[in-house]
Amino acid sequence: MLSILLVTFPFFALVLCGYVAARRALLPQAAIPGLNTFVLYFALPCMLYRFGASTPIAQLLDGALVVVYLLCALVMVAFTMAVTLGRDHGRIGWNDASFGALVAAFPNTGFMGVPLLVALLGAQAAGPAIVTIVVDLLVTSSLCIALSRLDSADIHGAEVAAQKALRGVALNPMPWAIVLGALASWLQWSLPQPVMQTVGLLADAASPVALFTIGAVLARSQMNSTSRTPLGDYLPITLIKLVVHPTLLLALGLAAIALGLPLDPFALTVVVLVAALPSASNVAILAERFGADNGRIARIILLSTVLAFFSFSAAVALMT
Repeated sequence: MLSILLVTFPFFALVLCGYVAARRALLPQAAIPGLNTFVLYFALPCMLYRFGASTPIAQLLDGALVVVYLLCALVMVAFTMAVTLGRDHGRIGWNDASFGALVAAFPNTGFMGVPLLVALLGAQAAGPAIVTIVVDLLVTSSLCIALSRLDSADIHGAEVAAQKALRGVALNPMPWAIVLGALASWLQWSLPQPVMQTVGLLADAASPVALFTIGAVLARSQMNSTSRTPLGDYLPITLIKLVVHPTLLLALGLAAIALGLPLDPFALTVVVLVAALPSASNVAILAERFGADNGRIARIILLSTVLAFFSFSAAVALMT
């Protein structure tokens, strides 16, 4: 366990550094969007491209893994919605329940999971982790955004919201970086040396800057929140994310293997640990954009990040 904590500690420590920097105003709030832009549009796509290009194409097109992870995501969304929708005489409606479901089903794989799992399990962990990013960006996020519109719109409005969500995915550089990396892996093609060195420099910056940015985003969300959220509104969702999500994924994966699906045990280990990660920090930004209770979502992300230092390390010890 100590050896695992020695690996995970620096990752969570960088999140804490970003949080403290924003809380103490060492990092101005106006600078946080710039950090987000650097990570999302420059560093992280380069990291994903590099991992994708160096991963065998078969790992990136693992149909059994996609089926198991997608089924788990859909069950997580349905379960979390059922638990939270209409609580306290309808105080939590479709909008808040949908983003609560998204924050329970969407791990922080891009900003935290890929570099952390590679550090723990080796470079071969990147392939299964990248598969989960694609599923969460294309399906989980779009589904929850569509469901969030049911408060004030009919099914047609939800379809429009889903189309807007997919349009947002199309403008997100991460899926394109994964696709280009997979294409390079398939064609056995490499970038010219100077370009690859530039990609490498940006990729190397992705992990520390992304982790620092997570902390800063969490601090900003907490500081800007004007509402007081009852503990019962965010603690259960946090526990669903950190406990139910990885447990359900492990159960579905073992059932799939028992039924004869060609699911690699190592890939299952990777995605179970992905599910054990804290909630994705970008959900707070989405919740703010779509008018959900951003304070509640920020508290779920913050608490899941704090508790994951212990729960994720325990999951690694159990799974490896």
